Amino acid sequence: MAGRFNSLLNAASSVVCEKLNDAKLKRLADHKYSASGSTMLDFIMQKFWRWCIDNWIPEWWAPNAMTLVGLIVNVFTCSLMVYYSPDAKQDIPSYVLILAAIGLFIYQTLDACDGKQARRTKTSSSLGELFDHGCDAISTIFVSLSVCLSVQLGEYPNWMVVLCGGATSLFYIAHWQAYVSGTLKFGFFDVTEAQFTIIIIHLTSAIFGLSFWSNKIFGIELKIMAMIGVIGNECYLLFRDLKSILSGGAGKNGSTIAGTSILSPIIPLMLVYSFTLIIYSKSMSNAFVNYVAIYIITFGFVCAKITCKLVVAHMSKSEMSKMDTIFIGPLILFFNQYFNFYFDELTMLWIAFAYILLDFICFSYSTCRQLANHLRIYILTIRSVPNEMSSNNISSSSASTTTTTNGRHYGTRQHHSSRSSYSLLDDDDDNEKLAVQTETESLLQNSSTGSNHQTIQVPTTATTINLQHSSFKDTKEQMVKIDL
Repeated sequence: MAGRFNSLLNAASSVVCEKLNDAKLKRLADHKYSASGSTMLDFIMQKFWRWCIDNWIPEWWAPNAMTLVGLIVNVFTCSLMVYYSPDAKQDIPSYVLILAAIGLFIYQTLDACDGKQARRTKTSSSLGELFDHGCDAISTIFVSLSVCLSVQLGEYPNWMVVLCGGATSLFYIAHWQAYVSGTLKFGFFDVTEAQFTIIIIHLTSAIFGLSFWSNKIFGIELKIMAMIGVIGNECYLLFRDLKSILSGGAGKNGSTIAGTSILSPIIPLMLVYSFTLIIYSKSMSNAFVNYVAIYIITFGFVCAKITCKLVVAHMSKSEMSKMDTIFIGPLILFFNQYFNFYFDELTMLWIAFAYILLDFICFSYSTCRQLANHLRIYILTIRSVPNEMSSNNISSSSASTTTTTNGRHYGTRQHHSSRSSYSLLDDDDDNEKLAVQTETESLLQNSSTGSNHQTIQVPTTATTINLQHSSFKDTKEQMVKIDL
C-alpha cells in the first residue's frame, strides 16, 4: 500500500512540479544558512532549547522528523478550532484552546531545536533548512488563523482576511528580503515573541471565555484593540523588510543574489493577494463568510507554495518562476464567478481547496525528494542512502565504507581482491574524480604491509574522509586519509 501511494505521489509530482537540474541541485547542496539579529526572548529561550536537546530529545531523532511532528501537532490543534468555529463566531471548548496553546508551544520548541539537533548529530544540510522553512510557511497559516478564532474575529470577516493574508504575506516578504540580501533578518519582536503572545491569547480565552474579548475599554472592544496591535506590528515589519529590499541587493549592480531584479518576486505575491481579495469581495453568497476559515486556509496554501519556491530560488541562487500550477485553484473560483456562479460557491471552494492542497503536497514531496537523492540522505531519518554495489564486486570478498558529513553522503570505496577504487559522489568534474580515484588506488596498492597514514590534497573541496582498507595478503589494517 505504501509503495502504491508513493508511486501515485511520484506520478502527480512529475506533472505539477519543476524538475531541478544538476546545477540548481548543486547550488542548493552548497547553500549555507545566513541569518542576523536576535529577538527579545532569545537569551532566555536559547537556554531552554539547549536543555531540551541535552535532556529530553533522543539522539536518534532526525531533525526533520522533529519539525514535522511539531507541525502535525500544531495543525491538528488548530484544525480542532476550525471544526468548532468555521466562521470564527462560535464558541470553542476550553480544552481545545488549551490544546492549541500547547500545540503551538510544542511546535515552537521542536522547530527551534531541530537545528541544534542537526549539529549535535552532525546531520546539518541544506535539506534541513528547506524543510524547516516549508513547515514554517504552513504553520503561519494556521497560527494566524487560530488567533482570529480565539477572539471570535469572524464578526469582522473582512479584517480577518486582511490580517491572516498579511501574516502569510509577511513571511513571503521576509524571504524576499533574504533573496535580495542573502541573509534572513530577525527583529527585536519577531516570531518567538508573536507565538508567545498567541499562546497567552489562547489561554486567556480558555480561562475567561471567548466573550472576554468583546469587553470594551474606552468604548473599543478588546478584540479590536488586539487586531489593531497585530496590524500595527505587521505594518512595522513590512516597512522594515521593504526598506531593506529597496536599499539594493547583494548581487551584481544591486540585484538579488541570483542576479535578477529585486522587484521580480512581487509578481507572484500580487497575484495571490489579488485573487484573494477579488474573489472574496465578488462573492454573491455567504459561503466565504460562513466558512471564512476554510477560505483563508485555501489561499494560505497558495501563498505557502510561492514562498517555498522563493526559498528554493534563494538557496539555489536562481530565478524564481512567476507562474505556477497552484494558481489553477483560485482560477476555479474566479471563473465560476465570471460565468455567473454556475456551480455552488461552497462546493467550488472545497474543490479548489483539495486541488491546492494536493498541488502543495506534490511540490513539497518532489522538491525534498530530489534534494535528498542528490545529497544521498533520507528526509526523515538520520541514516544516509547506501550506494549501489558495483556489478563486478563480489560480495564475499568486498568491503565498502560510506561517509556522511553534515548531512551529505560523499562517497564509498569498494575493495575486491587487490583492486581498490574510490568514487566521489559530488558534482566535481570528471578529471578531479579520476585524479582522486587513481591516486587512491596507487596508495592502497603500494601499502601492502604495515600501517600507513597518507594524505591526498584536493584544493577544490574541504571535507576529510577516512577510509579503512584491508589487504588480502596481510591482515593488518591500513588507513588512507583523503582531505577533500
